[in-house]
Amino acid sequence: MAMKTGSGKGQTSDINITPYIDILLVLLIIFMVIQPTTQYDLRARVPEEAPEDIPEDVIIKSDAIVVTIAENGALQINQEPVTLDRLGARLFEIYSARANKNIFVQAHEDLPFLDVIRVIDIAKGAGVGDGGLMIE
Repeated sequence: MAMKTGSGKGQTSDINITPYIDILLVLLIIFMVIQPTTQYDLRARVPEEAPEDIPEDVIIKSDAIVVTIAENGALQINQEPVTLDRLGARLFEIYSARANKNIFVQAHEDLPFLDVIRVIDIAKGAGVGDGGLMIE
């Protein structure tokens, strides 16, 4: 695109940009097609339903660690009271000698989710592997 001014006696050269626009559109389509479609999400495992025909004489061994958060923010590890600043050290003591690194967090439904996330963060820092949320 050039603009002619003056007497018009000399030669004028202007750039034809149509091929450049064509190339640009082709590249745009190529980049849109090869865009990665892999989605990066957090893995979540949904618990399976327990079978209804479990015999009564079966003993289910539960060595699960459950951190309970009360409505007032009081913490318990398997019915043992613990404070928030001592929680990480206590969980580290428990999980340093265990092969099973799973934890369950049970919180009151009126509790802000930030408190639950804070407990999960402390547990992850103490060496916990997988975590689960429990409902009443």
